[in-house]
Amino acid sequence: MNLIEKENLIRQKAEEFENASPETVISWAIETFPNITFACSFGAEDVVLVDMIQKISPSTDIFYLDTDFHFKETYETRDRLAEHYNLKFVEVKSKITPEEQAAEYGAELWKSDPGGCCNLRKVEPLTRILSQYEAWITGIRRDQAPTRANAKKVEYDTKFGLVKFNPIASWTSEDVWDYIRNNNIIYNPLHDRNFPSIGCEHCTKAVMPGEDPRAGRWAGNEKTECGLHK
Repeated sequence: MNLIEKENLIRQKAEEFENASPETVISWAIETFPNITFACSFGAEDVVLVDMIQKISPSTDIFYLDTDFHFKETYETRDRLAEHYNLKFVEVKSKITPEEQAAEYGAELWKSDPGGCCNLRKVEPLTRILSQYEAWITGIRRDQAPTRANAKKVEYDTKFGLVKFNPIASWTSEDVWDYIRNNNIIYNPLHDRNFPSIGCEHCTKAVMPGEDPRAGRWAGNEKTECGLHK
């Protein structure tokens, strides 16, 4: 289908899917766009989607951005999920190593220029991997941040030039944890230590009671997104 036909279909399905289950959205996404991938960060939302996708279409590609700066618990969660579902996550890395980054941009770039660090270790690798697909699935939810409040279940991602599916956009955090508990899903143990949102080790801290759930990301900066979702 051409771009106009695709955009019309997306608008139609965005309305139709508003009250649909995540499984319905995922099933249609994979059937309609077989050249599709899922971006997994190994956080609570994404382990839910790993489970759903494995039940619906276990051959669907699932990739993760290995920034080289993840918590050891995140890598351990990756390994546990891979073993449990007998799947191989596609690893996507920056074109430069942490050592090369330090030599070219200075030590601890995440402190002096967190946006620049995210561009090198997340945005560029994501742009590269998404160029191979016609659609992608994400675990973003509307109530995670103001920047995500208007996310639709299906939309056209103008930043990366492909169709984007957000199957659990309307879910609350409690919906996510109900699914995890009810289905006995493997999850990152950092969530049990006051880390509702988990990114790179250098830029993520525990969140205290009463704080915004994303207050632990880039604390002390105005930055609230790594650049992957607008």
